[in-house]
Amino acid sequence: MARRSVLFTPGDRRAMLEGAPDTGADVIVFDLEDGVAPDQKASARATVRSVLADDSFDPDAECLVRVNPIGGGSVTASREGDEAEEAKVETEKGREMVAKRECAYVADVRALAPVSDAVDGVVLPKVRSGSDVRRIGGELRSHGLPRTVFALVETAAGIQQAPAIAEAGATDALVIGTEDLAADVGSSPADDRRESSYARQRVVTAAAAAGVDAIDTLWTSFEDEDGLKSDATDAVALGFDGKLAIHPAQVPILNEAFTPSAEQRDWAGRVLAAREEADGQGAFAVDGEMIDAPLIARAERIVDRARAAGLSVSISTDAE
Repeated sequence: MARRSVLFTPGDRRAMLEGAPDTGADVIVFDLEDGVAPDQKASARATVRSVLADDSFDPDAECLVRVNPIGGGSVTASREGDEAEEAKVETEKGREMVAKRECAYVADVRALAPVSDAVDGVVLPKVRSGSDVRRIGGELRSHGLPRTVFALVETAAGIQQAPAIAEAGATDALVIGTEDLAADVGSSPADDRRESSYARQRVVTAAAAAGVDAIDTLWTSFEDEDGLKSDATDAVALGFDGKLAIHPAQVPILNEAFTPSAEQRDWAGRVLAAREEADGQGAFAVDGEMIDAPLIARAERIVDRARAAGLSVSISTDAE
């Protein structure tokens, strides 16, 4: 399936939730984490559940819910932070606060259980290890929900553990979030994303090795179409399968960027047709270019992406 555009919508905005399927996004995400104020979490759960329960809600898009992070979702963790947490727990009020924070993601999953047929999976933010994915996977299973997890890595620990996170059984896509990552490592985000180049490449490589999709970070300036196009072009070149979006206006730009062009589809079709005619030869020529296993794999990937986007590819040696 195509996952070119992954659009987030705040879970407490009913009208926006209801309109999300009409944006053309391949994946719509109802957000119960950062998109909702802390004192509105319970209300947002009820709103999301209500929208999903409506018989008229039948999107063509994949529908996910971003739950709250395991462990409260602190951007950073430290020994000092642990000690401060222990001190808080010494008081009854402190124990209550920690319990509520730790169980927010459980409350999210429980709220979704009655509408499990309308949910395709969850986005788990601030994933730090493969055990986080296994933990949410267990919660999903126990509540009858699909064990499909988009694991969002947005901390230094998460990036370092990207291979293990991608390999965790319930992980279906590995997603990078560079805004929180920049805060965690103390970097200054730049338009060319040079500060996160290592992290993006690590996520793509880990996802490819595990056989799951890789989803790139968002472009926050939703009115900057040229910037988004350039950023999406870079993401395609790096090997990402899609990109996060925070505004419906970003969706068509992302869908176009992650859809193989007519020229690419034509080339791929001729390469695969030539392979069939090559009758087992390890290498052969197309348009004066020597084609071997890596280029065949590229052609297959182009065809897969095109077909996932609903486009046909002619497997023929004739140039269009």
